[in-house]
Amino acid sequence: MDYFRLFVDNIYKLSPEVFEQFKSLVVAKKFNKKHKVVSIGTTPKHFYILTSGVSRAYTIDNKGNERIRTLFTPISTFGCLTSLITKKPSKHIYDCITDCEMYEVDYNKFIELTEKSHEAALFLAKVHELIFLKIIKRINELAVLSATERYLKLKQEIPNIDNLIQQYHIASYLNITPVQLSRIRKSLLTN
Repeated sequence: MDYFRLFVDNIYKLSPEVFEQFKSLVVAKKFNKKHKVVSIGTTPKHFYILTSGVSRAYTIDNKGNERIRTLFTPISTFGCLTSLITKKPSKHIYDCITDCEMYEVDYNKFIELTEKSHEAALFLAKVHELIFLKIIKRINELAVLSATERYLKLKQEIPNIDNLIQQYHIASYLNITPVQLSRIRKSLLTN
C-alpha cells in the first residue's frame, strides 16, 4: 500500500507534479522500539509520517517522571514542530514505543517547496490545521473528561492500545498513575 499517497490525499489532493516534488523529499525509515527520533536539546531537521507502529512525544518532569504529551499511530505526521519552526532545541523527546516504519521529510526542503508551490503551501496549512485541532482536543479532554472517560476515549480511538504499548505509557498519556489505570480497568471489568 502506498501510505505516502494515502497520507497526502487524505489531507489535500496535490497535482501529480507537486506530489512528485514532495515525494522526492521523502526517505523511508525503520526504527526499533525505544529509538529516539528527537532528543531534548537537539534541533531537529525532519518531520515524519508514521506508517506502522506507535511513537510518542514526551518530556521529563522535575521528579524524573515521563509525561507523554501525544501518542502517534499510523497514518499520522509527527515531529517537534516548535523546534522546526523556531530552529531552537527541542524540549521534548520523540521516540518509538514499538518498532516503527515511517517516512522522513526534510522540513526546510519542504518549506522551500511551499514557497514555490501554492498547492504545497495549502497542504502545509491543512497539516497545521489538523495539528492545531488535535492539540485543542487533547487540552479539552484533559480539562473536561475524567480519567475513566479519557481511557475509554483512547480505547475507542485505538481499540488494541492495551496490547500495543505498556500500561505505564497509557497511564502517562492519560495523566494518571499506573495504579489509577489498574483501578479504572478493574472497575470497567466488574461493571
